[in-house]
Amino acid sequence: MLDLINSVAYLSPISNLFSAASPVLAETSEAEIGPLVLAGVLVSLIAIYFAAKVGGELCARINLPPVLGELVGGVVVGVSALNLIVFPESTEGAGSLITDFLQMTAGLQPELASSVFAAQSEVISVLAELGVIILLFEIGLESDLKELIRVGPQAAVVAIVGVVVPFAAGTAGLIAFFGISTIPAIFAGAALTATSIGITAKVLAELQQLSSKEGQIIIGAAVLDDVLGIIVLAVVASLAKTGEIEILNVVYLIVGAAVFLVGAILVGRLLSPFFVGLVDQLKTRGQLIISSLIFAFVLAYIASAIQLEAILGAFAAGLILAETTKRRELEEKITPIADMLVPIFFVTVGARTDLSVLNPAVPSNREGLIIASFLIVVAIVGKVITGFVVFGQPGINRLAIGIGMVPRGEVGLVFAGVGSASGALSESLEAAIIVMVILTTFLAPPLLRIVFKDEDEADAVSEAVTGSELEEAES
Repeated sequence: MLDLINSVAYLSPISNLFSAASPVLAETSEAEIGPLVLAGVLVSLIAIYFAAKVGGELCARINLPPVLGELVGGVVVGVSALNLIVFPESTEGAGSLITDFLQMTAGLQPELASSVFAAQSEVISVLAELGVIILLFEIGLESDLKELIRVGPQAAVVAIVGVVVPFAAGTAGLIAFFGISTIPAIFAGAALTATSIGITAKVLAELQQLSSKEGQIIIGAAVLDDVLGIIVLAVVASLAKTGEIEILNVVYLIVGAAVFLVGAILVGRLLSPFFVGLVDQLKTRGQLIISSLIFAFVLAYIASAIQLEAILGAFAAGLILAETTKRRELEEKITPIADMLVPIFFVTVGARTDLSVLNPAVPSNREGLIIASFLIVVAIVGKVITGFVVFGQPGINRLAIGIGMVPRGEVGLVFAGVGSASGALSESLEAAIIVMVILTTFLAPPLLRIVFKDEDEADAVSEAVTGSELEEAES
């Protein structure tokens, strides 16, 4: 599985960086190329932060989640528009406008342009991954472990239904209605199972719904969905590569995920008093934030090493530290770090989005758009119904839970990337998956705001009616 995943530049551009640039780098000293890479990264960060801030501010002023503005800002500066923030896999190493800018202002030689572009893109990709790790650590800190455990059964049902229904409906529909062969249909169906926990969690935090019952069920389900998605990806990747499913690998992932999540939380809660005691003994500046980041990165590394997502380890670390007396102080200290790194993640998600696949004027896009229409319906309906299988929670906003599971985001792009690298997907089917990812990612944030706003208005009306009834009874 790791060999296949590492072949996708989006997941692991490090493995491609030096191999792509090695002929040039062999004749170029690090002292020559290093300052140019740094210059490229600095200009890229200027574009990213500017796009994130402008997009976020505009959305905030029209009552939309700022994260949507960051995604749109990414699209504007990305491969679909200004071509400022682009990546080797989307330009075939051709570079970007930032590369051209460096040639004009920083003395970048044309023969070094491709290697500088690859290195600069790699740094931005790593910073984006750090951003989502910090985001999930922050979300873990803001979550209530006891509440997550209490809604665990409901979250598990939501996650399982949210994986099984889209996968089954998507695969069967592609085979029955479009005549697509079994393995590509299974791959496309698997892409429908994903949920972007990063996007949903950020929107919930902005709406101050993270600690609500709906928010906790969504987060718990999204975490489980991520684990199930990894398992599904392993299965279909194995199927595409060898034509067979490696049962031992699937069992390993299931057992590894269960042992890691449960073990990390149990052991972490036992050791948390020692962590607090250690932090209290330290005298140097940043003792709490540095110690906490070490802890979060250790768990993130362990999760990554056993073929899970690093963000699961960061989320578990946040949950554990949220149970300590340092929670409030740590939340305050992690905020500026999140403000610095998290926008990089959302802008790069938008920047990687190629809207050219939505152009029906291009004949090669038409088949993909037709298939995409079917996938979008399955993607939305297959997740929205998950809210209506929640049990034992009267009065809960079921529609909000379902919509919270809709965005595919970067997770869906991972499925598309692995499928493309394996050769399992045709161009039209890959384009259809990308269109589905784009629309579900951009639709979910405003829809979440709408359903939670409707709930607040209904509560306000209910309270007003109750108050008037009490006044009448008293009179």
